[in-house]
Amino acid sequence: MSLSSLLWVFLVFTFSGSDVAQKVIQDQSDIIRQEWQSVILNCQYEISWSTYYYSIYWYKQLPRGQMTFLIRQYSEDNNAGNGRYSVNFQKAYKSVRLTISALQLEDSAKYFCALRELSRTIKAAHSA
Repeated sequence: MSLSSLLWVFLVFTFSGSDVAQKVIQDQSDIIRQEWQSVILNCQYEISWSTYYYSIYWYKQLPRGQMTFLIRQYSEDNNAGNGRYSVNFQKAYKSVRLTISALQLEDSAKYFCALRELSRTIKAAHSA
């Protein structure tokens, strides 16, 4: 196994939302995988009792600092998928897992999940 075929994934946490109690928790440290393997990244979140609709976003930050949007999961939708990225959303457990399949060297990055509360108006527009 050559060093160039290893990838690293580093999870950090971020917070997004209004002034109500909302947060996301990512407690994993560096993860190392080989190319073409898969990796699962976990994100737990907390929301206030008054939050009805929300979305969870996954981003990656490249070593040079640029942020790239990967995938979004709406609170009322089934599991999201987008190419090599798929989400296992377990609303009852306030958990969302991102799976990245067929890893490539350019997947080496920091990964963030973020939570955003949605108004009923935004949710209605999404459903239409």
